[in-house]
Amino acid sequence: MPFLGQDWRSPGQSWVKTADGWKRFLDEKSGSFVSDLGSYCNKEVYNKENLFNSLNYDVAAKKRKKDMLNCKTKTQYFHQEKWIYVHKGSTKERHGYCTLGEAFNRLDFSTAILDSRRFNYVVRLLELIAKSQLTSLSGIAQKNFMNILEKVVLKVLEDQQNIRLIRELLQTLYTSLCTLVQRVGKCVLVGNINMWVYRMETILHWQQQLNNIQITRPAFKGLTFTDLPLCLQLNIMQRLSDGRDLVSLGQVGPNLHVLSEDRLLWKRLCLYHFSERQIRKRLILSDKGQLDWKKMYFKLVRCYPRKEQYGDTLQLCKHCHILSWKGTDHPCTANNPESCSVSLSPQDFINLFKF
Repeated sequence: MPFLGQDWRSPGQSWVKTADGWKRFLDEKSGSFVSDLGSYCNKEVYNKENLFNSLNYDVAAKKRKKDMLNCKTKTQYFHQEKWIYVHKGSTKERHGYCTLGEAFNRLDFSTAILDSRRFNYVVRLLELIAKSQLTSLSGIAQKNFMNILEKVVLKVLEDQQNIRLIRELLQTLYTSLCTLVQRVGKCVLVGNINMWVYRMETILHWQQQLNNIQITRPAFKGLTFTDLPLCLQLNIMQRLSDGRDLVSLGQVGPNLHVLSEDRLLWKRLCLYHFSERQIRKRLILSDKGQLDWKKMYFKLVRCYPRKEQYGDTLQLCKHCHILSWKGTDHPCTANNPESCSVSLSPQDFINLFKF
């Protein structure tokens, strides 16, 4: 039988603005109805004012909702905790599972890109997500992905560093979006097609800005890299882990070109990234009958993945299954939390959310 009485959720009291301030006005069905409404204000004025207030509340609520759903908003979704509990199934204490999009929103990548130790890690993670995991992100996570990418591009344009790295990231993302937009009828992307077309146009604009960037020569007139002894220059070049950086450095001047062609330098680079078994399968001899380590390196790069190295990485606590950045405090009950932490590469981070 339906309940025919007054709904307990209905507002039973109202407030009326008077010359002396706001006074409480009770509903007629309640026991304390104020009959002399004219002593407070005119009934018509009262109704108009209440209608105006309700319209203001509706407009404000709709505006907040629109700002949250609008694609072009720059609102970031911050969380107080900078860690996330990774669980793949329901338990008595927790229901559901953790997704890649949820972890992407919670781990504060916007601040991580400002740290030089974490910058390459975040860029590599964005590249892997752009290649194959973009459709697994929620709408909010996809918006955060584009906002973080914009911050990365603005940082590179300001610092004039890691230009080639961001060019490759934007090209990978644009190629993936071209493929996904063609299949938008199958609901592989969250949002309107016009929104994604606008994002693709933004990516093209970023690529044009990176292509037009001109690196300014610093005004510092002190000791430069070429003023160092040759042994120190070679020692510094041995710290470079990307062969393309060696080639670019060799194009600066004739002396650096000679150092960049050093066979021992390319040999150490090959032994660092690849195993001996992989190297034996891709042997290349030069005209003098010696191993051409430079050509072997670029051939090995096309066949095998290079060894990745990062200054700082995400860590997973095996004891409490909490994922966080290194040095971030999390509620771990282990006696020695540092011994329970395992560093995760960007690919390991993505594999963590494959079910």
